[in-house]
Amino acid sequence: MTLRAGVLGHVEWAEFAVVDRMPPAGAIVHAREHFTDAGGGGAVAAVQMRRLLGRSAFLTVVGSDEPGARAVARLRDLGVEVHAAVRPREQRRAFTHLDAAHERTITVMGDRLVPHGDDPLPWDVLGELDAVYVTGGDAAAIRAARAAKVVVATPRALPGLADAHIELEAIVASANDPGERVAHGDLDPPPRLVVRTRGGEGGEWQAHEGRTGMWRARSMPAAPVDAYGCGDTFAAALTVALGAGLDVDEALEYAAGCGALCLTGRGPYGADLSEIGPPS
Repeated sequence: MTLRAGVLGHVEWAEFAVVDRMPPAGAIVHAREHFTDAGGGGAVAAVQMRRLLGRSAFLTVVGSDEPGARAVARLRDLGVEVHAAVRPREQRRAFTHLDAAHERTITVMGDRLVPHGDDPLPWDVLGELDAVYVTGGDAAAIRAARAAKVVVATPRALPGLADAHIELEAIVASANDPGERVAHGDLDPPPRLVVRTRGGEGGEWQAHEGRTGMWRARSMPAAPVDAYGCGDTFAAALTVALGAGLDVDEALEYAAGCGALCLTGRGPYGADLSEIGPPS
């Protein structure tokens, strides 16, 4: 039986500028390359799931302007099964510098657009999935996601998660990024697994019954290019691996390999995860 996975969350229309270094205050730098693409944690995770499994579903919300329509069209071109409600407002956008040190520095413009339970979306799709990754939604939307066999989330969805009161199989937090941290007591009931990433140092995990562990970052199969989408790729792959029934260590090993491969491509989709394939 083919594993099915999807994402409940957000998309941004992103502009990228490849520069030698981030400009200091008052300076002007020239981009060696520039391009636009559908970005944001929800969109990146949906594309990477599609590449790993051959298909993925994405329930999201976009603005009623041209960037919103372009984001949907681009994701469909990348093979994602997109279900997008449209709100009468501007699409959230982002500007990203990609520098020679392989880092990405992002400025977002506009509030996040995330699904609400009263949006005209095919909510029954979520119940057909083995695994769902949540990057945003109100309580009603997140409760609908709980119909999937496995639900994983990011702390950026904490407002809706806290109100939804569902049990997560895992939450993927960051030990380094203040916007992606989770503390004891933030969620009731607590997630079965808390994963904290440390970039190139790997990370650590703690299960709800008290077990703990660590993992190391995987070596890259090629030279690094930029870090955009690596964390979202890791979370998407972890969701897929847990949906496939892998144990914690196996799932983290698989996710770390996917994140390392993402680092070798330009922008969110420059490295093709289809060469890794589904977890086994």
